[in-house]
Amino acid sequence: MSQINDKLFGIHAQALGLWQKRAEVLAGNLANADTPDYKARDVDFRQALMSAGGDGKLSLAATESGHIDPASQANEQLAYRVPLQPTMDGNTVDTQMEQANFAANSVHYQASLSFITAQIHMLRTAITGGQS
Repeated sequence: MSQINDKLFGIHAQALGLWQKRAEVLAGNLANADTPDYKARDVDFRQALMSAGGDGKLSLAATESGHIDPASQANEQLAYRVPLQPTMDGNTVDTQMEQANFAANSVHYQASLSFITAQIHMLRTAITGGQS
C-alpha cells in the first residue's frame, strides 16, 4: 500500500508530516519569544527527507509499528538556530524571522495538501467516469 501512495502522491504525502512538525516547532519559538534563555529551534526539512529516504527514494509510511514515522524524523532533525541578534537575556528568537518562516511553511503545507487533493479528485474522476 505504501508503494501505491508513493506513486500517486510522490513526496507530498511524506512531506505533510514534516511540514506539520515544523509548524509546531516554529509556533513554539514564537510562543517563547519572551522566555529568558530560550533557544530557537527549527527542522532541517531537506535533511529530514534525505535521511528518511536514504537512496533518494522516499518510502515513508507508518502503517505498522517499526515503520519510519515522519514526525520522529523531524524530531531527530531539530537543530538550534544560529541567532542574528541574541537578546541580553539569552533568548535567540527573532519574531519577524519566525513569522516569515511560519508563513512560508504554511504555503508549503498547503501546496502539498492541494496536490494530494487534486490527485484524489483525479482518481475519483477516473473511477466514476466523471459522474458523481
